[in-house]
Amino acid sequence: MLDRLEPGLWEVRARDSADTVQICIDNGRKLIQIRHRREACRRLVVDDTSAMVTVHYTCPANGYGHTSVRFENPRLAQLETQGIDKGLPFNFVAEARRIGSCSR
Repeated sequence: MLDRLEPGLWEVRARDSADTVQICIDNGRKLIQIRHRREACRRLVVDDTSAMVTVHYTCPANGYGHTSVRFENPRLAQLETQGIDKGLPFNFVAEARRIGSCSR
């Protein structure tokens, strides 16, 4: 399912706040670890269908997460993620939308 998302610049907007993050992705797998983007984490796919993927990941010495990505169309996905980052819990629901090409 994640391979159906278009590469490019994506904006992730949390539903309960005005916070946004822009990330350049070459594939949809980059949306799994929003809170642990720069870390090499071990991943376990819990569920994978044509409309949704759920992944549990563990980042040595820095926490873990559990993320579901729901496919809307190649430029839009819904995210639900929760876990621990640097010893603190996180839990948010967000919309990820492709907003353009990545600058090089």
